[in-house]
Amino acid sequence: MTVALASRLCYSPVGISELEERWTPAKAGRLIDKIMKLGHYSVLEHAVFTFGIEGISRATSHQLVRHRLASYSQQSQRYVKADEEFEYVVPPSVARKRRLEKRFTEHVEEVGRLYRELVDAGLPPEDARFVLPNAAATKIIVTMNARELRHFFGLRCCQRAQWEIRGMAEMMLGLARAAAPRLFSRAGPGCVGGRCPEGELACGRIKEVRKAYRDWSSQERRPPLADEPKEPGKKT
Repeated sequence: MTVALASRLCYSPVGISELEERWTPAKAGRLIDKIMKLGHYSVLEHAVFTFGIEGISRATSHQLVRHRLASYSQQSQRYVKADEEFEYVVPPSVARKRRLEKRFTEHVEEVGRLYRELVDAGLPPEDARFVLPNAAATKIIVTMNARELRHFFGLRCCQRAQWEIRGMAEMMLGLARAAAPRLFSRAGPGCVGGRCPEGELACGRIKEVRKAYRDWSSQERRPPLADEPKEPGKKT
């Protein structure tokens, strides 16, 4: 309703209160559909969405906070001590190789023991945290407006995005679609609404991606797309 009201105000001689009295959900819906079709996205900045995210790695949170038109509150490694057996993320590429997964796990567990040894020796957590890996899990609350969210989804739902932030972005889009379907029903990677922006680095799956986003039902958290990595450079 706020998005529609903001759009209507731009072309109306009456005041905001009078516009609100005249407005109905049906009128708002029709106007929002027109806004989305025309691409007048500036009014989408009046709608904001907040997500509570847990269990992502620090590697992914570092990517996330590069999106500057947003607000972030992240669990601090300076003030919150990690447990010796801290939560961490194992990349699927590592998990598929049992020998390497074992070495990965052993390394992270040794890091945890060293971290606890440093803390027990009296070092402040802000210094002990220097040994913690990018794999360490984190918690973060994120707030973005609808326009920036659509931009975020265009970049991070792409098959060329890093696997963890892509999975997170897809789940965020599923929640946004459920909350505001008119604003996000056609959101997704750049190729969903036009040509692939990746050029020669395209994933080669444009038809599959478009179909998955078209067939995505409200009961599914993520689009029904097999997560099969492809070599870059395949044209679509």
